[in-house]
Amino acid sequence: MPVWEWALDIVGLCLLLALLYGIALIFRRRFLARHGGTFELSYRARTDHPGRGWLLGIGRYSGQSLEWFRIFSLSPRPKRVWARDLLEYAGRRSPAGAEEMSLYDGHVVASCQYSGEPLEIAMSEASLTGFQAWLESGPPGTDWNRR
Repeated sequence: MPVWEWALDIVGLCLLLALLYGIALIFRRRFLARHGGTFELSYRARTDHPGRGWLLGIGRYSGQSLEWFRIFSLSPRPKRVWARDLLEYAGRRSPAGAEEMSLYDGHVVASCQYSGEPLEIAMSEASLTGFQAWLESGPPGTDWNRR
């Protein structure tokens, strides 16, 4: 078989794999959203460089926790889980500098504290309202003096 036929077969196989990966991502997103409560949520993993370290993902409320899934992963398990009782909302800000290119359009950055450590997540205005309501609507017996 000539070399160009081998190259054509390899290109076709790569296109098929890319198509299957895209279909798998769509099915994963539908699987994660089957019970509702999912939204676009970015997480700042590294804070050593201003405006950098953002990872795009999907957030999902699951009982007393907020789960975060990477957007381009096929794993059905969350990469990060934040418990509601350890999470405190500290404020919000607009993306600045390089963050505007790293985040989804129209998202705002929410500054939080998780177990006393700083945490930055980004979401849309509507999702931020829902996030604040979720934080405030803890189960009976929770500390109502939180911010």
